[in-house]
Amino acid sequence: MGSDSKELLGIEPLELRFPFETKKQISCSMQLTNRTDDYIAFKVKTTSPKKYCVRPNSGIVPPRSTSDVIVTMQAQREAPADMQCKDKFLVQSVVVTEGTTTKDVTGEMFNKGSGNVVDERKLKVVYVQPPRPPSPVREGSEEGSSPRASLSEGGNLNYEDATRAHKDAEDVTSDSETSALISRLTEERNSAIQQNNKLLEEMDPVRREISKQNGGFPFVFVVVVALLGILLGYIMKR
Repeated sequence: MGSDSKELLGIEPLELRFPFETKKQISCSMQLTNRTDDYIAFKVKTTSPKKYCVRPNSGIVPPRSTSDVIVTMQAQREAPADMQCKDKFLVQSVVVTEGTTTKDVTGEMFNKGSGNVVDERKLKVVYVQPPRPPSPVREGSEEGSSPRASLSEGGNLNYEDATRAHKDAEDVTSDSETSALISRLTEERNSAIQQNNKLLEEMDPVRREISKQNGGFPFVFVVVVALLGILLGYIMKR
């Protein structure tokens, strides 16, 4: 049942590092590795049992295997001024016979006066700064970045704004084209009216001369006036 080995369990890490935050429970883990061909019983003790919860705080590690231990520090109201911790942990281990279970592990097994070879390893507790959250400002959003990058990084809001601006630009272009078309048609209509009036003025002396000679409107004059009216109507419809 005894053993000449002074280091029954390999322990990693030897420092329990807690990312300290007030009013928040914090956990860290350590691994107990049995490098021997024997069954090893272990027990974890701490100088501040009310401050920490250890699961499991005792157990059996089979030969050539590893057991995980979770240490949870209860939420603290305030941080120490120097962020230094004086708490300590002690891991005790002893060789046991095959078939020993966790229920069989007692405090007396780790009593050096019982004749058992007890291996003891001390662990320190260290407080470290908690990891910082990622910055909400991305590197590509600095001044001088291209509008294209800003649009892609802006998400749906910038995309909707760009779409709306594009649509407004199309509406303005459409209104301008419509106004230009109306203006051109108005100019063509006025030009046609002026040409029609000019033709009527030029034909007025002829009409009067024919009226004097024949006493009425000849058929040719009526046809000419009708053609002019049709031409004017066609131009107005355009």
